[in-house]
Amino acid sequence: MLRLIFRFTLLWAVAEAIFNVRLGEDITLYWELDYGTGEFVAEIHAKDVDPSTGWVGLGFSSRGNISDGSGDFCITWRDQLGAAASVSAGEKEPPMQITDVHIRNGTNIIEVDQQQDCLDFQFLFQNGTLKWTFRRKFTTCDYFDYALEEGTTHLHWVKGTGPLYDIKGVSIKKALDHGFKRIRFLKNIESPEHKQERINNLRDGSSWNFRILNTQVKVPAVETTYWCQIFKIPEGITKKKHHVIQFGSFIQKGSEDLVHHMEVFHCSVDPHKSIPMYAGPCDESPPELSVCSRVIGAWAMGAEPLSYPADAGLAIGGPDFNPYVRLEMHYNNPGKRADYVDSSGMEFWVTDKLRAHDAGVIELGLEYSDKMAIPPKQTRFQLTGVCNRECTSVSFPRDGITIFASQLHTHLTGARVVTRHFRPSLRPGNVDGFIELPFMNWDNHYSTHYQEIRPLKRPTRVLPGDILLTTCEFNTMDRTNATLGGFAISEEMCVNYFHYYPRTKLEVCKSSVAWKSLRQYFHFMQEMEGQQIEPEGAVSSNYNGIEWTPFRAKLLSDFYNKSPIDMQCNQSDGTRFPGSWDSMPVPKFSKLLQARNPNDECYL
Repeated sequence: MLRLIFRFTLLWAVAEAIFNVRLGEDITLYWELDYGTGEFVAEIHAKDVDPSTGWVGLGFSSRGNISDGSGDFCITWRDQLGAAASVSAGEKEPPMQITDVHIRNGTNIIEVDQQQDCLDFQFLFQNGTLKWTFRRKFTTCDYFDYALEEGTTHLHWVKGTGPLYDIKGVSIKKALDHGFKRIRFLKNIESPEHKQERINNLRDGSSWNFRILNTQVKVPAVETTYWCQIFKIPEGITKKKHHVIQFGSFIQKGSEDLVHHMEVFHCSVDPHKSIPMYAGPCDESPPELSVCSRVIGAWAMGAEPLSYPADAGLAIGGPDFNPYVRLEMHYNNPGKRADYVDSSGMEFWVTDKLRAHDAGVIELGLEYSDKMAIPPKQTRFQLTGVCNRECTSVSFPRDGITIFASQLHTHLTGARVVTRHFRPSLRPGNVDGFIELPFMNWDNHYSTHYQEIRPLKRPTRVLPGDILLTTCEFNTMDRTNATLGGFAISEEMCVNYFHYYPRTKLEVCKSSVAWKSLRQYFHFMQEMEGQQIEPEGAVSSNYNGIEWTPFRAKLLSDFYNKSPIDMQCNQSDGTRFPGSWDSMPVPKFSKLLQARNPNDECYL
């Protein structure tokens, strides 16, 4: 615990958790959370800090841009003016101090907060490393402080040198080292009992582990690389069904700052079909690899291993299981170094002592189709994918399913994602016939560059007849034409991969605008808006042929919200469940739960 270094006067009465993440090459953050009091304690270890003039800061921002008005830091530094006064008075040099600051909007310049919320500061220099700690509320009710919330957190660090007589007016960009990482700061707290149970499961004589690792990849000297490689799972698994009970990352030493996130996809085809053993850039993959799309493992920087519930595991292996998988690795190389050679990947723990339930993965959200489009120059354009009551009623068992983890997914323009949960209700006065239950998963600061499978803080039961709506918000301010739905990174997706048990035949529960309605929309745009398009022609040509204005973008949004939908209520073999799934009505709700604003409590 952090108290091995410092003894705090604050004594917390609830269970604590310690987490850590490496920031710069010589800065590491350790932190613990107290959800009862809404506080965290942070401890930063920074190497090679000048003990007389060095300064170090830890901070947050909304999207990784500290100059947009959201930049917030706690900075420790030494006041040289105070030091000079102390020397003149024959006293010792004053200690380092901590200051709560923000970044002046539109600049990189530090301003001091009037309200100081970086509390209980302590520090020491030890073996060339500055170790310092402070306590802060998740929400301080200070206008200039970043309010921590669920989902992705953009975590900043800065290390500089003085001498300084005041921290105000210093430029972050002129510091020796600065940057940010995306992490999930408000992590789940694992009870000691659950942690011990998980460790015992991994030490069980029937469990063992294997790794899917890249092989000496010479990482290109560019900032972003997506690298794909095909592997065969170990032969022992192909002969007998196993359960995956945990998976996580295996990062080669020296690649901690290089490997950003990764996913492993199963090639879900005939068990005897061979897959090309490709290794190279993902955007150059052969078309045969398109079948390798079922997620069986995912990790993002800062994420812990994902453990399955004690009574469930992901089925893998056996004679009917195709042995090929695809590892997709995102390398983040902002320094454009040419000397990286990496063999990182993922590690799976499996057992042939099968658990009570097979776990499964359901895809919710929007169909991968160019029928859905986002106009250019939009800051908050929303698209919603439906998993309707007709689909859940025919695919879920009577007692429902338990969802325990979730992975949100969009491409480059995705900014926010939420999945809502509705249940039929006969409660008097409920005009919609449904009640809305708590959000299944949400992220108000979503980034496609930080994708992890997140265990839900509260596993959720979903029953037959429930409705699930997945809404994604997109920002296309840097686009000059419509962004279409599709598989390419330049196209868009809106998906929530739910991990659940017991496994059912349902693999996909997604929607898109109905074909008939879309053709009518294009006819309207041609006849009433004078757009030079061919309504019965290619969808992509029609969207790209529209001259987009704010009014026409609003028309498209209204059309999506009112139009009937085509449903993908698909089984594991790719076929739909029996029934008519085209041109179905969109569920309507007169009132929706609002996403909690962390600052709401400031005005109670």
